Amino acid sequence: MFDRIGKALSGTGHRIIDRIWRFGSAARMFVYVLLSSADSFKRIRIVTKEIYSTGVLSLVIILVSAFFVGMVLALQGYNTLQKYGSSEAIGVLVALALVRELGPVVTALLFAGRAGTAITAEIGLMKTTEQLSAMEMMAVSPISRVIAPRFWAGVISMPILAALFSMVGILGGYLVAVPIIGVDSGAFWSQMQANVDFRDDIVNGIIKSVVFGVACSMIALFEGYDAPPTAEGVSRATTRTVVNSSLAVLGLDFILTSFMIHT
Repeated sequence: MFDRIGKALSGTGHRIIDRIWRFGSAARMFVYVLLSSADSFKRIRIVTKEIYSTGVLSLVIILVSAFFVGMVLALQGYNTLQKYGSSEAIGVLVALALVRELGPVVTALLFAGRAGTAITAEIGLMKTTEQLSAMEMMAVSPISRVIAPRFWAGVISMPILAALFSMVGILGGYLVAVPIIGVDSGAFWSQMQANVDFRDDIVNGIIKSVVFGVACSMIALFEGYDAPPTAEGVSRATTRTVVNSSLAVLGLDFILTSFMIHT
């Protein structure tokens, strides 16, 4: 019995130490990325190419998801607001839900599932085929040449994708609320304009999307860079990217929201 307890405690301890070690390695890599940023932006073509790969190629899933999320928000919101005689405020509900929460959060989750996994798999395959080692042998830093451009591409793309998500979501809510349900168009837009604050709502949403962009991009890059150079290792790293990015986004969303509400 005591042997089983000892083995369980030992296994738990090893896992905790491994998590702490990996977190420290990721933090060190993040510092190296920041220090290599100047060299990365000297190769602006590489950064723009990565923005296209991570941002532009993610537009379809982002916009389609945003459209349907906005439509569902309008349907559910109208059903609730109608009970209290506030159906004209459906525009406010859709806009605030998207700008404050759903826009940054759902965009980050979709980004992690589409672009994050692609980044992890690409970096992992480069490590498996020893392309990163070849760069080091040629005195080329993989951090400044491979990692940093992809990191900044994710950070730049995330706020833009989140803004587009919110815009298309509001359009989807409008198309359901006004032509289908019959809410007055003027009331829809005027209520939204009067109650959506630039600083408290829009700026806070942008801040969230930037933080999520840093977290998702860094997790995807670190998992790919740290993946064992095998097919199984790369596949597990890709899975960890989705899981860790999703948990990080939801946890950071709670922390950021709690600070933004009390300031």
